[in-house]
Amino acid sequence: MAGAMNPMPFLYLAAVCVVWAVVAAIRIADALQRRNIPVSWFWLRAMLPRYVCQYKEITKKETGRIGPLFYHFVIAINLALACAVIALVAARR
Repeated sequence: MAGAMNPMPFLYLAAVCVVWAVVAAIRIADALQRRNIPVSWFWLRAMLPRYVCQYKEITKKETGRIGPLFYHFVIAINLALACAVIALVAARR
């Protein structure tokens, strides 16, 4: 098959982005706990969208700007999704 694209680099990049998103999520939860906001580590995956929203609102209120961890999480999770889709498309060709 001429011009077939290897999906493995995109899968590796997706995995790196997932790790990046997990680290950002843990740091967001930690930042909320330092501000005396209760965080359930057991339900972290289910409550993550709420925690990310809370972090965004709190940092905006405190500093007038959205905190950097919000962008770290959003960019990482979107890149992971895009790389996974590209890898799936490349694997089908």
